[in-house]
Amino acid sequence: MMFICKILLIGDVAITAMAVAGRYISFIPDPAWSEQMVLTFMCYMAMLSATLAIRRGAHIRMTAFDAYLPKGLVKFLDVLADIAVLALGIVLLVYGIKVCNSPLARFGRYESLPQLSRVWMYLPIPIAGAGMAIFELEQLFQKFYKEAE
Repeated sequence: MMFICKILLIGDVAITAMAVAGRYISFIPDPAWSEQMVLTFMCYMAMLSATLAIRRGAHIRMTAFDAYLPKGLVKFLDVLADIAVLALGIVLLVYGIKVCNSPLARFGRYESLPQLSRVWMYLPIPIAGAGMAIFELEQLFQKFYKEAE
């Protein structure tokens, strides 16, 4: 996933550079589709990066009071937060699939690329939901496996 995010970032920067240069340099094209592709790539990067943060355990958490709370309560709250993120992943997966199968996505087209379906714009939602669910299950398994040892 990190490799995919890197490729998307390179594509994002390249398309943006071409679009900006195309506005000022006459022989460089400024394609009409550049803005929508950059936004689509950014959506993919944001959603895939969220799954990577979950896998690494680097997503944002409130830890200011962890030093003042009992260790058992902190562990319970960590597991509760993991379960909440797992639920979010499942919601993203289920409703993301529904959105991708909706008429808006299936029959909608990009304005500047009419041959391209809007399914591609909504597809990062169920992909990220599946990734979040899988990586949260991995996190929960690791927490309970470490406790068992």
